[in-house]
Amino acid sequence: MELGNRYGVMTLPVLGDIGDAAAVDQMFTEVKEHLGQVDWLVNNAGISQIGLLSELSVPDWQTMLDTNLSSVFYCCRQVIPDMVRKQSGKIINISSVWGEVGASCEAAYSAAKGGMNALTKALAKELAPSGIQVNAIACGCIDTRMNACFSKEEKAALESEIPAGRYGTAEEVAHLAWQLMSGNDYLTGQIIRLDGGWI
Repeated sequence: MELGNRYGVMTLPVLGDIGDAAAVDQMFTEVKEHLGQVDWLVNNAGISQIGLLSELSVPDWQTMLDTNLSSVFYCCRQVIPDMVRKQSGKIINISSVWGEVGASCEAAYSAAKGGMNALTKALAKELAPSGIQVNAIACGCIDTRMNACFSKEEKAALESEIPAGRYGTAEEVAHLAWQLMSGNDYLTGQIIRLDGGWI
């Protein structure tokens, strides 16, 4: 509600497991009942787990795919029919540079984000004739709770590899998503890196 008051827009917090198809169906039912159809969708759920692939359990692998990839499918299928009927819409998927180049000890996360990138490109081609744009933002190191596992020394070492000399911010990711949604209707199917020149 705080965001709604700050920006003068209607907001509706809805809780649910984004990696569960039935839960997502219920979430979108609530959204559509209270706010109507969705014109813009940002798929920004993400979790990571660091470790060797050989030590990753099957349930952990499935959770990574459900949250980071299947959730995009579940959410997109909820909004696409209305967007097609309206002949307009924007979908932004928040991805990672690891989806393009892979990361040692983050194989499941890399695989899920790589799948998200491929889904972004495929959906862009499928939906372009209906006036719908689909793009992804491939984030580098962003200063969020997901990276709280790094020690001060590890964070400093990572920052030294980034030409911009720092982590990005969640606000910078949001600003780029806003630009993609509120601007160009010809830009679609792109995986746009936001990584301070890192990769």
